[in-house]
Amino acid sequence: MAFWLARERRAQQSDWIQRFDPRFWTVNFPRPMMAAVVSTGPQSLRVECEFARTGDLAGLIWDSADTLDHPLLAYETQTDYSHCILRFRWRSQGLVALDQPHGPTLTIEGIDDAGTARSWYVRLWNYAEGTPEDAAVTLPFSQLQSGFALPGAAVDVRRVSRMFISLVPQGYVPGAMTALPKPMNGWAEMSGIVCEGERAMLSIGDVMLPAHGEQMVTAYDDSFNQTPARLLRGIEGLGYRGRIVHYVGMSHYYRLRIDRMEIKYAGELCTPASAWHADFFSRAVEARFAPIVSLSYELLAQNVPTWWQQRAHDGTYARTGWDPPSALLSPINAAAMAFLKAIAGQFVALLERAGGKALFQIGEPWWWVVPETFAPCLYDAQAKLAWGEQRAIITDMRAPMDAGQIALLEQAGAALAASTADLAAAVRSAASGPAEILLLAFTPTVLDPRMPELHRANLPSGWRYPAFDRLQLEDYDWLTAGADGARRKGIDFATAKLGYPQGRQDYLAGFVLDPEDADGFWPLIDRALDEARMRGVTQRFVWALPQICRDGYTRLPPPKDDPMQSFDDVSYPLPLGRDSSVAPEFSTAIAVTSSGHERRNALWSDARLRFDVGPGVRSVSELTVLLDFFRARFGPARGFRLRDPFDHQSCPPAEVPTPQDQLLAIADGLRDTFDLIKTYGTQERRITRPVAGSISIAVNGEPASGWTHLGHGRIRFADPPVKGARITAGYVYDVPVRFADDRLDISGIAFAAGEAPSVPLVEIREIA
Repeated sequence: MAFWLARERRAQQSDWIQRFDPRFWTVNFPRPMMAAVVSTGPQSLRVECEFARTGDLAGLIWDSADTLDHPLLAYETQTDYSHCILRFRWRSQGLVALDQPHGPTLTIEGIDDAGTARSWYVRLWNYAEGTPEDAAVTLPFSQLQSGFALPGAAVDVRRVSRMFISLVPQGYVPGAMTALPKPMNGWAEMSGIVCEGERAMLSIGDVMLPAHGEQMVTAYDDSFNQTPARLLRGIEGLGYRGRIVHYVGMSHYYRLRIDRMEIKYAGELCTPASAWHADFFSRAVEARFAPIVSLSYELLAQNVPTWWQQRAHDGTYARTGWDPPSALLSPINAAAMAFLKAIAGQFVALLERAGGKALFQIGEPWWWVVPETFAPCLYDAQAKLAWGEQRAIITDMRAPMDAGQIALLEQAGAALAASTADLAAAVRSAASGPAEILLLAFTPTVLDPRMPELHRANLPSGWRYPAFDRLQLEDYDWLTAGADGARRKGIDFATAKLGYPQGRQDYLAGFVLDPEDADGFWPLIDRALDEARMRGVTQRFVWALPQICRDGYTRLPPPKDDPMQSFDDVSYPLPLGRDSSVAPEFSTAIAVTSSGHERRNALWSDARLRFDVGPGVRSVSELTVLLDFFRARFGPARGFRLRDPFDHQSCPPAEVPTPQDQLLAIADGLRDTFDLIKTYGTQERRITRPVAGSISIAVNGEPASGWTHLGHGRIRFADPPVKGARITAGYVYDVPVRFADDRLDISGIAFAAGEAPSVPLVEIREIA
């Protein structure tokens, strides 16, 4: 399907917002405290804070540059606040008040006249009228002065990068790491937000792409700092509809035991996370989205009791590669599973109060394998107790397994299945109505071919349909590595083992961790979405919103008609005469400087062919055939095949094609699908219409078997060729063309006089 990576907004639709629009404020803070901001109206917002230490400080932030939204939806960068006035009503509770030292202060970060980056501190109480916890604040930016009391130093607001209002707990001690006796909650509201004067309005992208059939994945750990209104505006504007898989994350939703900085064993949502999700679910349901709460067995390691965590045979704790690292809860630990069940129930209650259906995803539950050693983490204290004294020891999942080790993996799989069944039952019990449970599995790990027995523990038979309502699969490691064969085998294996019908399977495509990989990975992700659609998967999700916005991934809706219907796989019915013409053409932008020098830019990577086949029409009967063929194609509406008399095979015209003619690729050991190409020097040409039966393939010069032609010149091997192998091919091919014009001008008198008609054709660029 068509897509592009939009780096900036050009001629797309735009609108205007008032500077300081409540939807576009963010929050930030040091963990383990937590804060969240929601927009409560067109001119109002509310910040919830839960402090853990006496030195905690949260910032309510306005950025001059929008680095969070998709480029087609972002607001313009405007760093000059001169002659701009901001007015709002301030209300707070549980925070240091406006009139106190360390009370709410506007920190303005910018550049001074000397070009030096610096900060100015504007005490809001100096510009307030009212009480310390309920006041009207007016900030005339060109007249602002920094310092505790007025008069103070003038603030330069011409080159501001960002500004934030500081929020601290009562009893605040700057820099202190002392834990509070218990979590302390506070809130602040800004209402009646009005911006006046110069530059009070900002241009903002306002695209509304048509629905394209894909659905969205979000993650709270990535978006806790933004308002739900901002996120949902982006999701809807980019054409996503239907369901939203919302991963609640591993680090920001739970309340801590302050004395240990550990999660509360009973499992409690912190106040900011509860407020944020209540707003997110409510807005999503109102916009006709269906949020899916996604909860995993993964939590921030520093907050997890050690006795809840999975461990390898040598005592190594399960640790992911994230920074800071996360830990994996042991599925057999009753206390850890009780925590998840309690959290799940609270999220379901929030979702149902918002009017949503109880949709719940159990996200990637598994027994961790240490990446460096391939040791499975099956040996925490509870697991050892369950497996018994005669338990087998597995030090490397790549090694051959004996009967005892196989039995242990089956036991682990049964325990994992039991834990997910219990979690599903807890969700159904918490829901006031029917609940739908989805299970997400990551096939590149659970079906890693280097660990052929791991599926016994991590894709257990206890998950077999109908244990859950839907099975969701993701395979982005294989996808971005080009291991398409492994991807397909993984889907087939999971389908065969677990038995979920096609209509009960979902597919998640993504993600792009490093922005440097965007140009290479997004085409693969986009193609994978198309492949899932073609194999009948109706619920497809793009993982995830932050990467979509960062890289500008923009997916367009499919054409109303199947694109294959615009091509009739038939050949031009008449032989081409000697006078028929062929003209390769390029598109080149040429700019001539004032000195007469040229700058040339090739806009096409391959030539497009034009033909005139009119001179090949020799008789009235052939003319009739041509007219019939033109009408059957609806003029230029439908394409067809044409044999180029000068260039139609993988070798020179006087020779016979052999499987060594054209180098398709050097195998990487993962990829199993290759496109037919023909090279002209350094230029490559995709061959999309090879002649049936003419294709021959060789691997390292030897004729190859075990491959099939998928159509459109795409060759697939049953197993990926070995790394370093040369994949070559020989073939005969046609050119996909269409009539160039909507009408065909033929004069009977001219034809009778020997004048050939003009029948122009143009090559079709095919995307397979």
